[in-house]
Amino acid sequence: MRLDQYTLGNYTPGAPLWKQLLWYFLGEPLFRAHWLPVSAFKVSLLRLFGGKVGQQVRIKPGVRVKFPWRLTVGDYTWIGENAWLDNVAPITIESHVCISQDVYLCTGNHDWRDPHFKLIPAAIYIAEGSWIAARAVVGPGVTIGKGAVLALGSVTGRSLEPMTIYAGNPAQPIKQRIISEAYTSNLHDLPKIHFKHQ
Repeated sequence: MRLDQYTLGNYTPGAPLWKQLLWYFLGEPLFRAHWLPVSAFKVSLLRLFGGKVGQQVRIKPGVRVKFPWRLTVGDYTWIGENAWLDNVAPITIESHVCISQDVYLCTGNHDWRDPHFKLIPAAIYIAEGSWIAARAVVGPGVTIGKGAVLALGSVTGRSLEPMTIYAGNPAQPIKQRIISEAYTSNLHDLPKIHFKHQ
């Protein structure tokens, strides 16, 4: 391949150059800073640059987002320390999702058959209630099914079925994820426990 002839093909970053530069030199350093650990500030910064972010989202220090305007995050989602959302294509993370520390979400690939090493972007979609555990890697074009789990350090380049636990490199299904009814009930719905006085 000839990297001196590298081409983006028809790809565009999705924002004017001034916005990209403002994010790279001001927004992104502030967003990633460990000395600004407040989630509300980070959420506001993403929204300012075009990100769609729900309520009560928790974002830890060191998180990297390539293009905020290509990020959608639902409600009550957590994004752990040093996670990298490399979203040259859109990344959608639904509500109640846990993205743990050092996770890498990669939306860009290259055509190895093309002498110009053309960029191939493909979106990532992470459905509600799923968990991407620490240091896991999710490749371009992957959909993580509702409630699925990608275990510690696992790597997937293919979509994961709902309510299934995957582990390994490449990730393989290990077992079904079964959530106890006791955990999904509201506290006021739990059975009353009566103690006998001694």
